[in-house]
Amino acid sequence: MHPLRFDNRFVTELPGDKVEGNHPRQVEGACWSHASPTPVAAPRLIAHAHEVAEMVGFTDADVSAPEFAEVFGGNAIYDGMVPYAACYGGHQFGHWARQLGDGRAMTLGETVNARGERWELQLKGAGRTAYSRTADGRAVLRSSVREFLCSEAMFHLGVPTTRALSLVATGDVVVRDMFYDGRPEREPGAIVCRVAPSFVRFGNFELPSARGDHELLKQLTAFTLGRDYPEIARSEGSFEQHVERMFHEVCVRTAHMVNHWMRVGFVHGVMNTDNMSILGLTIDYGPYGFIDNFDPTWTPNTTDAQHRRYRFGQQGDVALWNLACLAQALSPLLPNAESLKASLQHYEALYADLNRKMLASKFGITWQGDDDASLISDGLGLLQRAEVDMTLFFRGLANVNLSAATLAPLEEAFYRDDLRQTHDAELQAWLARYAQRAQQEAGTEAGTADERRAWMNAVNPRYVLRNYIAQEAIDLATAGDDSRIHTLLDVLRRPYDEQPAHAQFAKKRPEWARDRAGCSMLSCSS
Repeated sequence: MHPLRFDNRFVTELPGDKVEGNHPRQVEGACWSHASPTPVAAPRLIAHAHEVAEMVGFTDADVSAPEFAEVFGGNAIYDGMVPYAACYGGHQFGHWARQLGDGRAMTLGETVNARGERWELQLKGAGRTAYSRTADGRAVLRSSVREFLCSEAMFHLGVPTTRALSLVATGDVVVRDMFYDGRPEREPGAIVCRVAPSFVRFGNFELPSARGDHELLKQLTAFTLGRDYPEIARSEGSFEQHVERMFHEVCVRTAHMVNHWMRVGFVHGVMNTDNMSILGLTIDYGPYGFIDNFDPTWTPNTTDAQHRRYRFGQQGDVALWNLACLAQALSPLLPNAESLKASLQHYEALYADLNRKMLASKFGITWQGDDDASLISDGLGLLQRAEVDMTLFFRGLANVNLSAATLAPLEEAFYRDDLRQTHDAELQAWLARYAQRAQQEAGTEAGTADERRAWMNAVNPRYVLRNYIAQEAIDLATAGDDSRIHTLLDVLRRPYDEQPAHAQFAKKRPEWARDRAGCSMLSCSS
């Protein structure tokens, strides 16, 4: 194998659990516990992202070697790897959940590639850890396919995200109660290898802070500054000023991340503080979904169905709430919290500004003020009332002839003919307003028809990983056919291109998928 260089700074520079073994327990005074992947029956590589393999330092020969599936299926480790599970807490659905930790994930090691880039390799579904509580630490094929494909889809959409190196079938059966209704089923198991510069979360800081372990909190924060924010750690100023700058940067990165979610119609589904990255990356792809018919109140998570805390339209506000939890966790390190409050206010202003400009670009206009706010708000309201597909609408809008605007380029975006007819007059009137406004963009990026189309198509994807499309790939893979996973991985590498040969994957959700499990809403069970 092409050798990888591991330095494993998280385990070498931070205190670890003195107790050995994968049995569940409370872990105090430590940031991590040793972990050992539980061997599986027959690891088989289903798919890998070749760009991620090259980024980490693997050659094609490395990936095709039998040892690769053994390692990323949990049956072996490479020299230099030191597997561990991280200790953290978190707020789940707005409530403090105390110790959580990597219950289904474990980091194999931190490798530094030839370009000096650091990549943490983390298995999801490799067995029990000290934080698994009563669970088995395994993952099923359906959730693993979704995480593998969406990690890469989001990257190519331009959304800050963790990556996915590999998807390995284990040859084992995992028992899961998908709907938590007392009817568990046997499902094929799988393991995903996730890749990121860091998997440190808001919850890593919340737990020692909540426990009053301020020395451990300070040690973890200093480590995070040195490894994950070295430019801040090397800057002038005191430790306290560095903490303030780091938090400010986390606020900025989080605002950009969530704004990109909103741009492409992504709903995370479980925005707990333990699922929020200190680097502003999208992490933990569980019951996520991409908007089909535009609906700000939609959540893909069955657990969230009643209160809809993590609904599409509230993600920016939830991120602010989560950032406030992180601020509270970091506050014992500072003489006062004024700078943290200022950064939270900056997040609010920045997110609002980013959101305005993003929405304007989706509509093919440059933000000018209140009149544009009214035009955009009215348009989005119509999309919701008329049950219009978000992705197809914005791609179609780029093709509207502004000199003679009709709804023809938008017809494929409607889900219900009755609602289309009911709102026809409103839609026609709004489109006339829109065409008049868009024609004022002469001399900008959206000046000519071709320039306007190119500009809009660069921010409005043609292909997103709709739930029903992912479910079709899962159904085929469960039956022994992995080909759809490979096809989708290739299609999702170019989400803004037309790709006529793959137009089937750009179609709106079919009616049979409206209420089918996995195609509309999903549970946290994986």
